[in-house]
Amino acid sequence: MADNSAIEWTEATWNPSTGCDQVSSGCDNCYALVLAKRLKAMGAAKYQVDGDPRTSGPGFGVAVHPSALELPYQWRRPRLVFVNSMSDLFHAKVPISFVRQVFEVIAATPQHTYQVLTKRATRLRRFAERLDWPPNLWMGVSVETERELGRVDDLRAVGAAVRFISAEPLLGPLPRLDLTGIHWLITGGESGPGARPCDPDWVRDIRDTCLSAGVPFFHKQWGGRHAKARGRELDGVIHGGMPLVTQPA
Repeated sequence: MADNSAIEWTEATWNPSTGCDQVSSGCDNCYALVLAKRLKAMGAAKYQVDGDPRTSGPGFGVAVHPSALELPYQWRRPRLVFVNSMSDLFHAKVPISFVRQVFEVIAATPQHTYQVLTKRATRLRRFAERLDWPPNLWMGVSVETERELGRVDDLRAVGAAVRFISAEPLLGPLPRLDLTGIHWLITGGESGPGARPCDPDWVRDIRDTCLSAGVPFFHKQWGGRHAKARGRELDGVIHGGMPLVTQPA
């Protein structure tokens, strides 16, 4: 667990599982893959599992860490927690029994608020009715281009207290974005070497869609080789909206 996270929309990270592989264009410059290689070289125990060569793209080995389930019980100060910044909780190699254990920890620590984000929206929807959804769990999907908008339809079928979209890295416009049943939206440009540009007009259109729908809007960064080099302002304003929904809808 890392307190004082550098991710603008959370406060801490918690990784009960680690590892992932590429599923869409937003994974091409994955920060977690780069960091995992570094941690593996340093001998970090969680990152010694090799990726699966049968997958569609680069990745690093998926593993679950039951010992990490104890961490939230040790936190005294309530905090906003991003679950699995180094993995995807709904990856096919994470057993649904382990997902249930993670949810049980979340339910047992209501002083904290947990943010879960997935690109595996089909698996999320498939198992959603077999999970108990605590009111302090926010569930989100990543949408990088119009090709991924189907993930939002899957998310709408989930009984989470807060459903959110992370349009990061935003790689194209989302003119057909439907925010029905969505409570929060984050945009952000890609960062790191070879970062693809984020057109401000794409972000403006999403901002305006959020405004029309009454959905809080959070612009995280413009990206570039260095994530924070271009700041967060859109037309001179820092947008830091957060969800208002606290009970299941």
